[in-house]
Amino acid sequence: MDLLRPWLPSDAPIVLAAAAEPEMDRQFTTPIDSLAAAQEWIAMLEERRDEGTAYAFAVLDRGVPVGNVAVSQVEHRHLTGWVSYWMREEARGKGLATQACRALSKFAFDELGLFRLELAHRLDNPASCRVAVGAGFRREGVERARLLYDGVRYDTETHARLATDQV
Repeated sequence: MDLLRPWLPSDAPIVLAAAAEPEMDRQFTTPIDSLAAAQEWIAMLEERRDEGTAYAFAVLDRGVPVGNVAVSQVEHRHLTGWVSYWMREEARGKGLATQACRALSKFAFDELGLFRLELAHRLDNPASCRVAVGAGFRREGVERARLLYDGVRYDTETHARLATDQV
């Protein structure tokens, strides 16, 4: 069965449930606190896809969405994009995020013609680092105090993958 597909309006209850999990609210640019908000988030993803600026996919486990992987900030002059991902609690630790990042990278390189993909994770998130490295993203450095959550600044580690990297 396929691993990735675009988000569908009928996935709104799953998005709402995901957003309610601990620290998952940080994965969304606006609060997802109602079914309507989840539907608006999915509609926004479709608009960005139509504009050619971002491509988000539901990560499937036995046909059910359990996570998200996306390439956003698609920049056609320099052929770059920003990768992000999240998984629901029940899907973590199964290798799905790594597989999804590999599949997304192939899509970004082959279908979108991008050359460089970047991502970053908080230093206190070793699981996200394992996903990045496992998907072929090389460490490039630490950005000090890059993120701000609940009044606390967090350092992040930046990774990148090039279309020419051997993975």
